[in-house]
Amino acid sequence: MFKRFFTRKQTSILSAAFAIAAMVFTSRVLGLVRNRLLTSHFTPDEIDLYFAALRIPNFLYEILIAGAITVAFIPVFTSYLSQKKQEEAFTIAAIILNIAGIIVSIAVAILIPLTPLVLRVIVPGFTDAQIAETVYYTRIVLVLQVLPLVIGNIITGILQSFKRFLIPAMAPVVYNIGSIFGIVVLTPAWGLSGAIYGIGLGAVLFLIIQLPLLATVAYHHRFIVSLRHKGLWRLVRLMLPRTFVVGASQVDATIDFMLASLIGPGSITVFAFAQQLQLLPIGLFGLPIAQAALPTLSEYAAEGKIQAFKDSILTSLHQILFFVFPASAMLIVLQIPIVRLFYGADQFDWPVTVMTGRTIMYFSFSLFAQSMILLFSRAFFALQDSRTPVIVAVGSIVLNSLLSLLFVMWLRLDVWSLGLSTSISSIIHAFALLYVLDKKVHAFDRTRLFLPFIKIMTATAIMAIFIRIPVKLLDTLVFDTTRTFSLLVLTGIASCIGLATYIFFAWFFNIKEVLLFMVFARKLTKVKDILFEPSREVGGE
Repeated sequence: MFKRFFTRKQTSILSAAFAIAAMVFTSRVLGLVRNRLLTSHFTPDEIDLYFAALRIPNFLYEILIAGAITVAFIPVFTSYLSQKKQEEAFTIAAIILNIAGIIVSIAVAILIPLTPLVLRVIVPGFTDAQIAETVYYTRIVLVLQVLPLVIGNIITGILQSFKRFLIPAMAPVVYNIGSIFGIVVLTPAWGLSGAIYGIGLGAVLFLIIQLPLLATVAYHHRFIVSLRHKGLWRLVRLMLPRTFVVGASQVDATIDFMLASLIGPGSITVFAFAQQLQLLPIGLFGLPIAQAALPTLSEYAAEGKIQAFKDSILTSLHQILFFVFPASAMLIVLQIPIVRLFYGADQFDWPVTVMTGRTIMYFSFSLFAQSMILLFSRAFFALQDSRTPVIVAVGSIVLNSLLSLLFVMWLRLDVWSLGLSTSISSIIHAFALLYVLDKKVHAFDRTRLFLPFIKIMTATAIMAIFIRIPVKLLDTLVFDTTRTFSLLVLTGIASCIGLATYIFFAWFFNIKEVLLFMVFARKLTKVKDILFEPSREVGGE
């Protein structure tokens, strides 16, 4: 039974999204634990080196994986499965795995000697000593992290195409466990190098945990490289535009990184911590629902079921918004208590705490938009249209880069302005995608599209007010928030009041997604019922 729990299909978007969300939540929390441990062992200046060492490897990884292979791979792989051509699907998977391994190995071999030169461009605010130390750390990550993560993510695409979501969703969890092991166990003897080696350990675990499940879907790897396979070129046609977008996005992220290094010591840490904290609700709600919807959207698109395709997008969109909007409100209103709870260590002082909270606030204004982008981008790729989202994404990326340069280089604003530029460009990006997608699928029903949106926003605004009032009163009159326990109680009380208020007004406004929340609440004691729900799609009419 234990084996069956981990290997069974999750056949509905609800069951798949729950499996992904549960593991993403665990992974994100472990990521925050890792960051808290970093602040306990190192100063913000030292943590700057840690994140700087990840920039080049992450750039390479994101170009190859973050949407480029996985988002393009799943529609192509699924198309073979839907035509009952499983062996052909396995052949294209083997070809992609082998080619990816070769490309990564060559890229790492080229980047290792170029690391000092590239880092001087990426972190111009670093001293020569900081550059030299970061070069050493970067080379470790390049060798140990990139290849296992790239191969592991392609395997994730294979397993998700077979509607196995639980184990692939656990892979990031073990990745963070490896990182934490490095900080806790290796750091006392090796210093920051121990934390870096922990990253490599986590990447290897990310790959290994998925291999047993891969065998259960009857996949047998073959070491073949065929450049003539039609499926390969279908994937390349889908992948190249997305690779261009991801590459441009990574250039944009690198510009933010450069600007943060110029603002002053510790600014990279503030930016990275704020960015990772705002990714928690996106990873918990936006990504799981969007990721779980992709195979279903791909099937509807392949079968020409456009109305079912539109219905699936709308239900998934409203479920994302139902969860992400209140999470945004909590991060905005409770920014300082949350930062102190997650990152409050002796070496993470009050000015850094305030700046991190302010940066999170500006990021949080666009959490809904960033989540919408995840869903809409996958909708276009399910339709095997890679050109349209590329054009929209590049425009958004250029806008974000220009705003970041304007805020930091000309207006001389602090690191929080990078969060503001991200929010402005993300909101424009999301609604531009929605506009184009609406035209492509011959228009969504306007009432079904916007009425739940307005209701959810209204309930969220009321919730924010009901959080703010008790926070001010309890902080002033009751709790000594210099103590962690009091801070935890204050944050918990305010969050519970806010959540109860939101659920009440969601019910009052007849937001149907509140029923989904209640179903989740009832079934949390019966996780199996959610993970293996046989047929009902999330939010189905």
